[in-house]
Amino acid sequence: MKKETLSLNSSSFSLIVRLWRDWMSQHLSQIILAFVLMLLFAAFTATFPLLIEKSVELLEEQNPNFFYMPLLIMIVAIVRGLVSYVQTIVSQSVALRIINQIQKAMFGHLMDSDIPSFQAVTSGELMSRFTNDVNMMRDTLSKTLVGLLRNVIVAIFLIGVMFYLDWLLAAIILALLPIAGRPVIRIGRRVRRVATKVQEEMGFLTANLEQSLAGIRLIKSYGMENSEQIRANKLFENIYYQALKLVKGRSRTYPILETVGGISIAAIIAYGGWRIISGTGTLESFVGFLTAVITAYRPIRSLGPLLTSLQEGLSAIQRSFSLLDKKPAIKDVDDAGVLLKCEGSIKFENVFFSYNKSTPALENISFTIRKGQKVALVGPSGAGKSTILNMVLRFYDPDNGRITIDEKDIREVTMASLRSNIALVSQDVFLFDSSVAKNIQFGRPAASQEEIIAAARAAGADEFIEVLPDTYDTIVGERGVKLSGGQQQRISIARAILRKAPILLLDEATSSLDLESEQNIQNALDKLTENKTTIVIAHRLATIMKSDIIYFIDNGQIVESGRHEDLISMNGSYARLCNLQFKDEALNEAE
Repeated sequence: MKKETLSLNSSSFSLIVRLWRDWMSQHLSQIILAFVLMLLFAAFTATFPLLIEKSVELLEEQNPNFFYMPLLIMIVAIVRGLVSYVQTIVSQSVALRIINQIQKAMFGHLMDSDIPSFQAVTSGELMSRFTNDVNMMRDTLSKTLVGLLRNVIVAIFLIGVMFYLDWLLAAIILALLPIAGRPVIRIGRRVRRVATKVQEEMGFLTANLEQSLAGIRLIKSYGMENSEQIRANKLFENIYYQALKLVKGRSRTYPILETVGGISIAAIIAYGGWRIISGTGTLESFVGFLTAVITAYRPIRSLGPLLTSLQEGLSAIQRSFSLLDKKPAIKDVDDAGVLLKCEGSIKFENVFFSYNKSTPALENISFTIRKGQKVALVGPSGAGKSTILNMVLRFYDPDNGRITIDEKDIREVTMASLRSNIALVSQDVFLFDSSVAKNIQFGRPAASQEEIIAAARAAGADEFIEVLPDTYDTIVGERGVKLSGGQQQRISIARAILRKAPILLLDEATSSLDLESEQNIQNALDKLTENKTTIVIAHRLATIMKSDIIYFIDNGQIVESGRHEDLISMNGSYARLCNLQFKDEALNEAE
């Protein structure tokens, strides 16, 4: 148990040190200003007991100057309030700016992360980092840390006043403080562990809710509403019990602090009153001291809840830092070059790759694609076709072998310059909840409206866009829900056309189109692939037949390669797949 306590202390301290070093120190001038304002606030607060003591003294003497004291107290209170206002604004602005910077850093880190990093954690868990954890961090920086520092400073000033008024009574107060301090710190550590669990559960809940909402059509079509409700209820109940456990942990500090506070005040009244009766103390000193104790009681009492809240916040900060500390496995090398004036020749040299380091996804893949050549990848599902496209984009690095573009190893050029030369049209179309124009413009952000319209026309998308309520300004909804699958696919193709990249990757690019729609845009795709190095994965024979070379992939290996006619005449794996998948269409083309 002792070992755990030490590690928790070390962890809390190291987190605060890192928070200061990496984020807070950038705002040193504002933090110093806030600290000075806290000192002023504490100083004005500490004058109240002294003013009360002086008021009692003047009253006992029946001194007419007594009537100036209420005015002086009022002035001090007004100035103290103004100082508190300015200090709060300065402190909050710093805290909110730090949170803003951490959010930007987290999102930037996610954008720089490799694809395997995203596959290792759910999107709901990541969303929880940006919502629940960030909200907790915001409270920690803007309220907890600021409140702790200010209350500690106020307490120190008031304890100084207590020693000035009556050092013996002040010593009694200080002797009682550790009685409350030790259990409060111990409770705070427990609260941090529970808070971490709550945040993890919130991430799990967010992921499940996102999954349910995304699959609402499937849920309703299968009549699974009740099952989903039961599953969600269990998650909500789990969050409830974890949150209740957290509340109970926080609340344990209150009876401890109230008891110690009550004992302290009772002891002061008893001992101070005895001294006045015995003639060894004065009424004004006693009243002033009691005022200091009562004034200090609130900030000292709040230290317990603030310390437990700090532990909650530190657990959120730790989760955020763990995200920032995760280094991407795929990143630019230090001296990475820039892929300029890309011609588009692609070469795989003895490439081996596996997702789980055990079952190979690609095994000894070697091929060369010349500039402007069109290559089709064919094979059963899970054979490794999409993996090859992912490797060209450098979503993954080979376990062995290498991939070159224009005879440059793609690991030795920046990923930004590599991907700027590639356009991808995937079967999994993703559209942002924005306008049609913005979704097309995503292919080249600097493109003009005229270029966007031209790309849409080339993709055969202009016909349906023109009849939309706001044409190119129509909002397509989340993931393009307001458009049909075929319309979404055409927007994706228009996006690729607009990109004007020398390398084109088509992963089932026309899978959502019916035969008539596909025929309408096939000419556009033919124009798009002119003078472009193209790798296409397709399920339509017409698309495959136009390829310069076809590679049949099975179990991560190239089993056959050649033109359509040659592969059909070989009567091998490709021919068998054509007979099964393309049926009459394949046989007619073979004849």
